[in-house]
Amino acid sequence: MGQLALAAKITHVPSLYLSEQPGARKGTRQDAIDGHKEIGRRCRELGVDTIVVFDTHWLVNANYHINCGAHFKGLYTSPELPHFISNMGYEFPGNPRLGKLLAEVANEMGVEALAHDRTTLAPEYGTLVPMRYMNEDQHFKTVSVSALCTVHYLDDSARLGWAIRRAIEERYDGKVAILASGSLSHRFAQNGLAPEFGFKIWSPLLERMDRDVIEMWKKGEWAEFCAMLPEYAVKGHGEGFMHDTAMLLGALGWSAYDGQAEIITPYFGASGTGQLNAVFPVTPQDGHAIPKPVASAAEGYTPVSVRL
Repeated sequence: MGQLALAAKITHVPSLYLSEQPGARKGTRQDAIDGHKEIGRRCRELGVDTIVVFDTHWLVNANYHINCGAHFKGLYTSPELPHFISNMGYEFPGNPRLGKLLAEVANEMGVEALAHDRTTLAPEYGTLVPMRYMNEDQHFKTVSVSALCTVHYLDDSARLGWAIRRAIEERYDGKVAILASGSLSHRFAQNGLAPEFGFKIWSPLLERMDRDVIEMWKKGEWAEFCAMLPEYAVKGHGEGFMHDTAMLLGALGWSAYDGQAEIITPYFGASGTGQLNAVFPVTPQDGHAIPKPVASAAEGYTPVSVRL
């Protein structure tokens, strides 16, 4: 049937768009833009028809949601950073059929998901920024998945990722790429210090944590990383509580994943946060165990192995 052809963890920092504009920041994010374009080039080379984005700027308070409208077009200004992204144009086709298949399989696996194919809901900039550079010619259809999940367990997000892979491979006739669109550490610079931290990480501790995690990814130490992900997401101020990362690894095989990350855009700081573009080779997987966090971050996290 279908194929999961490419998987990646990517940046979507709004300074990529600002880097296009005249002024002091022009050209300063060209390496990250080039990383997006390289991932887009690889998707074309692999014959990908649809890119599914796990968007950590799409906040949801119940269920998982899939924006799979037939076509997206508009102007976007960030309510969070309107001085970075203002009136940014976008247009690309959607994929209602795939979006509905993703929700169908997720619900069969006990992960409540809703597909929205007839909606005025516009994508958030976790989707819009990468599509600006990967999909300038509207070559790819795009589906956006909510990944700023306020009341969700990371193990459910991992199951959602596995369901998405199953839907692609078992029920879809085509090739798909998945992108976890979010940072590593995500502690923004304190108000008034943003210019000083425009190209820096907020603290030495967070930078060390991020760099150690990247080395784990490059070495393929997935059992160790998956075990620490819930705590890393909390103590590292993970963007979207790192649900995008859980979805990505769920699709790849979680702690049973046996690939090694390839860094496309090296680690960099942006307004205090830690960013990169990295590709994760898709390897065959038959099933996996995922950790189940306890109810509250305040209670601590004790991973428990749960078979799918």
